[in-house]
Amino acid sequence: MRMKLNLTEGIFPMPVLMVATYNEDGSVNVMNAAWGTMQERGNVALKLSETHKTVKNIKKRGAFTVSIADAAHVVEADYFGVESGNKVAQKLENSGLTASKSEIIDAPIINEFPLCLECEFIEYQDGKYGCGVIGKVVNVTADETVMVDGKVDMSLVNAIAFDPYTHGYYKVTERVGEAFKDGLQLKK
Repeated sequence: MRMKLNLTEGIFPMPVLMVATYNEDGSVNVMNAAWGTMQERGNVALKLSETHKTVKNIKKRGAFTVSIADAAHVVEADYFGVESGNKVAQKLENSGLTASKSEIIDAPIINEFPLCLECEFIEYQDGKYGCGVIGKVVNVTADETVMVDGKVDMSLVNAIAFDPYTHGYYKVTERVGEAFKDGLQLKK
């Protein structure tokens, strides 16, 4: 028997994305965003309101990075979501994490997160159902510790997902199937 649940703001699992920009003074701003996805191959869509310091920075600098949060840094990732860049400029320093400047865009890469998409700002959509920030991915980098035979091994990334029903974080580590292959067994 199925049970009715309260409406919530998401679908499980939701990626835990660390969106990083530079502030006006060159310091690093990072926010936790669970409402993000690939809009199409090569474009990122982030559901962010214009009240976020991150959105103001993206519009001013024209660039941002999106890192995949990992289980080893769940405390820092959550901190980036509970502390506002509008109130605290030194969020990165408070977290104990570090950043490096992207060689391609005007945005920081958070060194401790294993996978990072470097994005150029395309546009901000603010309609009733608009999705906020749209960016073009121009470079992807991964820490060598999550690479196997020249490819990212997601089981080594230890990405975390957000559960909007219980407000929990879950580790995403085990591969359970082969996309675009396993279902062929049922194709007649």
